[in-house]
Amino acid sequence: MSKNNEVQSTAVNLICDGTSITGDIQASRDIRIDGFLNGKMKVNGKVVVGNTGKIQGDVHCKTIDVSGMVEGNIFASEMVNLKNSAVILGNITTDKISVEPGAKFTGSCKMGEPAPKKDEKK
Repeated sequence: MSKNNEVQSTAVNLICDGTSITGDIQASRDIRIDGFLNGKMKVNGKVVVGNTGKIQGDVHCKTIDVSGMVEGNIFASEMVNLKNSAVILGNITTDKISVEPGAKFTGSCKMGEPAPKKDEKK
C-alpha cells in the first residue's frame, strides 16, 4: 500500500502532444501540457508547458515553467520561469520571475506584494 501512496504523491497529470482539450481544468497536483488547451487552468501545484504545448486561457498556479505558448494571463503565487522558446501573450502576476534570453513576452508584469497605501504607517 505504501507503494501506491508514493506513486500518487509524485504523480503528474499529462496532456500529450497531439491531444486537444476544450474546457477548464482544475487540478490538485502538478500538470504538464505538451498538447493544446483552450480553457482556464487552476492548479494547486506546478504547471509545465512543454515546447509543443499551447494554452489559450488564463492560468492560476503556484509555479509555471513555459517552453511553449500561453495566450492568456498567468497568475503564479510563487514563480514564473520563461524558457528561451517561450511565447507569452498576456499579463503576468507573480512573486518572482525568471526570463531566459530568447523568450517572447507581450504584456505587463506585476511582481511581489502590492504597494502600501499612502496613509498606511510603515
